[in-house]
Amino acid sequence: MVYKPFNSLILPVMPDPSAQSFAVRPRQLRLAAGMMVAALLAMAGLARAQTPAAPAPQTPAAKPAPTKPVPAQAVPATPPAAAPPAAVAPSAPNQPPKAAEAAPQAVPGFWDPRRRPDRPDLSRLTVIRFLTETDYPPFNFTGPDGNPAGFNVDLARALCDEIKVTCTIQMRRFETLIDALATNRGDAIIASMAVTPQLRAKVDFTDPYYRAPARFVSRRDNAMPEIRPEYLEGKKVGVIAGTSHEAYLKAMFTDAEIHSYPDNDALRAALRRGEVDFIFGDAISLAFWINGTDSAECCAFSGGPFVESRYFGEGVGIAVRKGNDLLRQSLNWALFRIWEKGRFTDLWLRYFSISPF
Repeated sequence: MVYKPFNSLILPVMPDPSAQSFAVRPRQLRLAAGMMVAALLAMAGLARAQTPAAPAPQTPAAKPAPTKPVPAQAVPATPPAAAPPAAVAPSAPNQPPKAAEAAPQAVPGFWDPRRRPDRPDLSRLTVIRFLTETDYPPFNFTGPDGNPAGFNVDLARALCDEIKVTCTIQMRRFETLIDALATNRGDAIIASMAVTPQLRAKVDFTDPYYRAPARFVSRRDNAMPEIRPEYLEGKKVGVIAGTSHEAYLKAMFTDAEIHSYPDNDALRAALRRGEVDFIFGDAISLAFWINGTDSAECCAFSGGPFVESRYFGEGVGIAVRKGNDLLRQSLNWALFRIWEKGRFTDLWLRYFSISPF
């Protein structure tokens, strides 16, 4: 796949039969004109004295400067003590406020506008051969026309368009991607590959362009705008056994009653049946389940995302061969430019009707 002075107001002057006599007696004309001016000035002064003075305009009281809200802490390992808003004060200790309305769609952003990356020498790039995997919708999948499709594929195309270079995209099984990169069968892997210490030993990564956060899901009638460990004291929380999500719950939500399940199907079924109050897991897959037919509109996210890197990784980046700094820096520059222009947001919202963030 290759890819403008206002017009002057002029008043007409009507001819006056007596004008000729004034023309031959200029002294009388000047005298009469002076008397008329004096009369007009006297009338204007009288009118001014009889007109009450307009009250002086009052300067409106200065409004207090708005207070910048403090962003909520994403990873409440040691949650700060904060009183809930008065309008939604909890009725009992450790009881969170109920959600009033849905939060606006959130889009991940990992770029700081104050830290603009330098533009590398893009002329040294002639082609980029992207590798992606075959079946991980909506990130990578085969489109109806048989060509690669998905979020990662469209992002790769946007990057190539920004760099102004020819690109190809080849689909392979996920487990073969690192080997294909190492043996020069591709130049970059864009396949939702999480950055881990183990992979950093084999490949270099660009800056992350999204994360796979963890989130809680509850039934819609029990959704909460915020979740802290004390809010889940005594609550039943489901999670898939042997995962980083289970480890995180056991470390941070020690007063919750944790129920482990073998897979996603069993976990989600338990929530639908009411066996557990919440489930905790990968926010991206949960977002698609919530918005899909399998959930039967039973459930919704509760609280915000948890992105503790020790448990949920450093994020997802594009992998390149070790030492290929030109390509890595070029992709970082292009990622920043796409985000800066709003193209990344447009692309994200196209694929994620319910944000995992």
